[in-house]
Amino acid sequence: MSEQQHIVSRSVPPTILVVDDELTITKLCKTILQQAGFSVLDADGSPEALKICTQHEGPIDLLLTDLILPPPGFQLASSSNQFPHVHGHELAVRALHIRKNLRVILMSGNIDQDLAGYGIRRGAFPFLPKPFEHQALVALVRQTLLAPPPSVESLTADPPGIPTVGDGWVD
Repeated sequence: MSEQQHIVSRSVPPTILVVDDELTITKLCKTILQQAGFSVLDADGSPEALKICTQHEGPIDLLLTDLILPPPGFQLASSSNQFPHVHGHELAVRALHIRKNLRVILMSGNIDQDLAGYGIRRGAFPFLPKPFEHQALVALVRQTLLAPPPSVESLTADPPGIPTVGDGWVD
């Protein structure tokens, strides 16, 4: 059985990890995805999300994360911190090192120029612009779950055909 068939045909619903620093967005995504039949875990930032990726005993099939995940306050970077505060793209790369079969969707309400000011780019992951319609979220999640998981090596380029919702960024 192929990996794609496995995700579609297994008896337990796919598990989605939702990460956003805005509690209202996290709750909205969780509600929409649960109503669509998915199992949902949530985190309010990258440290908690990385901890869940490391310690959750069941599968995590997809990471849905905001690109801008500000730390709660000033802190010095430490290489010894297993669960650091990082932006969404870096969270995705770190999560893929932990869970090789993870699929990823990035979301943001910021335009490319704003993200560049943070040193962030969307990269090779599917993208969901905020605000989004409920159906758009569910459709992109389903589409992404059917795609093969990205390899960490593939994240340095922007391959053609990346699934996105909408015609571009939305402020």
